[in-house]
Amino acid sequence: MDPLSTALKVAATGLTAQSERLRIVSENLANAQSTGQTPGSDPYRRKTISFAAQLDRPSGTSFVEVAAIGHDRSDFPIEYQPGNEAANDAGYVKMPNVNVLIEMADMREANRSYEADLQVIKQARELISMTIDLLRSQQ
Repeated sequence: MDPLSTALKVAATGLTAQSERLRIVSENLANAQSTGQTPGSDPYRRKTISFAAQLDRPSGTSFVEVAAIGHDRSDFPIEYQPGNEAANDAGYVKMPNVNVLIEMADMREANRSYEADLQVIKQARELISMTIDLLRSQQ
């Protein structure tokens, strides 16, 4: 397999993985205050994403893929909100286990990885274009 094509494919799988990561982070942020519907019910549980390397045997290249989308099993924080419909008899509400600072850091890291993959694609396209130009000039 052509090294430039391989670079494009590696970067493309990275773009797909990071866009999925951004989707999960966005869901978490959107539900950071989503409590349960009834007293004592569980609120939104933070989603997690994990990646794995997939080996392409013909080229011997590893590509990234989403291995699993799971749920963070950490405890729910409890807040005193007696007026909330999800409050128990004592006035406490289970809140989502989403930490906005962690989600923002994940978003920033995913965004930077996405941008790096885009740069790889731009460079590979430029090299392909330069190769075609060289081939044309030799005719």
